[in-house]
Amino acid sequence: THDYMMVFTQSGHCYWLKVHEIPQAARAARGRPIVNCVAMKPEERLAALVPVREFSQDKSLFFATKNGVAKKTVLSEFGNPRSTGIRAINIEDGDELIDVQVTDGSNDLVLATRHGMSIRFHEKDVRDMGRTATGVKGIELDKKDFVIDMVVVRRKCTLLVVTEKGMGKRSELDEYRVQHRGGRGIITLKRAAKTGDIVALKEVMPDDELM
Repeated sequence: THDYMMVFTQSGHCYWLKVHEIPQAARAARGRPIVNCVAMKPEERLAALVPVREFSQDKSLFFATKNGVAKKTVLSEFGNPRSTGIRAINIEDGDELIDVQVTDGSNDLVLATRHGMSIRFHEKDVRDMGRTATGVKGIELDKKDFVIDMVVVRRKCTLLVVTEKGMGKRSELDEYRVQHRGGRGIITLKRAAKTGDIVALKEVMPDDELM
């Protein structure tokens, strides 16, 4: 209850919620629309939720966009909550924010695309930038392809790919070699009629359950 919930929208804005201000509800309750809790604009859609206890100098927020842009900003830059929200990343026309996660300076990132490509690179490949910066190229995309998910590697795990036709594939993290950001990456799944496009890439452990 002492945490903040950072609410990021697809257009790159950030809003704050104190967790104790989120109304508790029974398991089967419908809940409360998040637009009634923060001052989101009518045209904005939710992109990511990040719970934070303190806005420390030694951690960062890592951003990924649909068009393959990556950006890192020190978490302490978000330590002054405003009810009207702030710009967390500059999103160019035709792009949108898809995910935001906390990193500690030692993490690798994996970006996955709809057409089955992925790239793994170290977060040190992306320098710290201010809140209003746009970011740098994380992955080179083919025509009509776009980024659908980001994994921050925090443990020795396997990566699970899920497709729109309900297929899944799990691979050892070591099969995703570390490259420099901005390249085309590697094939993480060969698409076929029975698989369809990729919809998610998740970090999983053998004893995890998934819904």
